[in-house]
Amino acid sequence: MAKKRFIAGAVCPSCRQHDTLRWWQENDVERVECVSCGHSDVRAPQSVEQSNQLSTETKQHVIGIFKPED
Repeated sequence: MAKKRFIAGAVCPSCRQHDTLRWWQENDVERVECVSCGHSDVRAPQSVEQSNQLSTETKQHVIGIFKPED
């Protein structure tokens, strides 16, 4: 079972609650789930620069991506 980690400061796109999203990776697929409303998202890992889900302004503020070792 993969370790699930909360995404600090993240806002759920569905219920708009803060600090309720958890992230984990299974079989080279990133999964995000809101523990408040159950909203989930699945996608293949990609770099911040290539992401279509982040605005240009957000990409400019990203310092780095936390990649925990298993």
